[in-house]
Amino acid sequence: MPSSPQQYDRQTDVLILGAGAAGLAAAIAARGAGAEVLILEKCPPETAGGNTRVSGGSWFENLDAGQAATYLRSLCGDFPLPEAVLRTWAEETRHNTGWLRSLGANVAVNGAYTPEFPHLDGADCYGGYRSVDGRMGDQLLYRFLVDAALAHGAEIRYATPGRELILDGATVTGVLAESADGPLRVRARTGVVLATGGFENDPAMVRDYLRLAPCPVWGTPAATGDGHRMAQKAGADLWHMGNMTAFSGIRVPGSETGFFLAPPAAGYIWVAPDGRRFVDEAPALGGHGQHRIRGRDELHPAQPAYVVFDERTRRAGPLCPPRTYLPVGWKVLMEGYDWSPDNQAEIDRGWIRRAETVEALAAELGIAPEILAETVRDWNAACATGHDARFGRRPESLTPLDQGPYYAFELAPLLGWTSGGPRRDERCRVLDPFGAAIPGLYAAGSVSSTYSWAKDGGFHIADALAFGRVAGRTAAAPSADLNDLEEINAGSVG
Repeated sequence: MPSSPQQYDRQTDVLILGAGAAGLAAAIAARGAGAEVLILEKCPPETAGGNTRVSGGSWFENLDAGQAATYLRSLCGDFPLPEAVLRTWAEETRHNTGWLRSLGANVAVNGAYTPEFPHLDGADCYGGYRSVDGRMGDQLLYRFLVDAALAHGAEIRYATPGRELILDGATVTGVLAESADGPLRVRARTGVVLATGGFENDPAMVRDYLRLAPCPVWGTPAATGDGHRMAQKAGADLWHMGNMTAFSGIRVPGSETGFFLAPPAAGYIWVAPDGRRFVDEAPALGGHGQHRIRGRDELHPAQPAYVVFDERTRRAGPLCPPRTYLPVGWKVLMEGYDWSPDNQAEIDRGWIRRAETVEALAAELGIAPEILAETVRDWNAACATGHDARFGRRPESLTPLDQGPYYAFELAPLLGWTSGGPRRDERCRVLDPFGAAIPGLYAAGSVSSTYSWAKDGGFHIADALAFGRVAGRTAAAPSADLNDLEEINAGSVG
């Protein structure tokens, strides 16, 4: 590998891999520190930006850093974070709104959202969502950050994925990338920032770390763990690789991406491949990955299943939220698919199975007809009494399945984000298995998310913005003393 400047094709001060929220925030912060910045983005302009581009683009409003630290400790549950990382997160996320406004963003409140985990200590730090123009989704945050990074003098080179970190001894000095013109070797004089996103679309990593069969993804298909592998080869340790944000989703045959499921009516049940219910399908608390089940916050769903419903629910409205209500997700924003108002188009496509009777539907799914029929009878009996003895589903959600025809589709964990990646400290320095920083290497965003277990709405964007700034500042001035939080915060809104 190159060991002298003459052996590189290009040089810069800070080299950033990935042009999502974390990478763009890092670029703006590094430029603010006086560094020359080059971003290498894996995808072409039409699909660049990772999950940031198709996300809600909203961040949670942190009303009090002390309470926010308490809330994050509560959300971590049995998987505590290093206190220095936790405190920096609490301080930095408090400055996201001011920082974006300092860049010229029109920030406004986006609805009266409340904490998803109000039972946890510190939840009163949560001040709802903030968004560019007060609107969720529609790529607003992504496009603002791209324009801001370019206006601050950062360069973005698209369709140029990083393939390997270049080391001089134990120090990361650059990146070997792939471009249309062949291999590209870029030297980073002061640091490389990994902001490459998660690994949710790498089936082997999903199997090994999440213990799931390959799942459809909600966001970019380009989240294939590139930064994880590069960091590991450079000697990085890993943290909370088993954590993720997974939604209830609809699997589409032959597609890497799926649809976010939000039934408009409560007349549905989930059944395992054996035809039996296995969980409370509609827990009251939670939403971004974990739900309150059996007295603790758990992943939901954690296994494939079938959703069974009847004609009443089919006619109630689209199973997936329309663009006018929730303009987020790869299927909606990048593929431009609009779910039909009555679900008929999806039935015609074969995504949803239809049969006149429950027994005939079971045969379509490969389930023993007598078992599915018994499951539906038991469910209808629970609805009649207003009490779900098996799983304690809320009485207001007990709607019988008694109006044929009957329908089913394949439910899958729809992977939104993975949270684990190269272990880092509060300065975003990537650490080796012995806790020592790997010189020249930094990470932020979903490639190395802060979250070890549960997280609330707007937390992923908040984390990417906060630690993106920290990574950019640290990579621009590696020898500066940034351990003092007052110094960190002084640089966060300038």
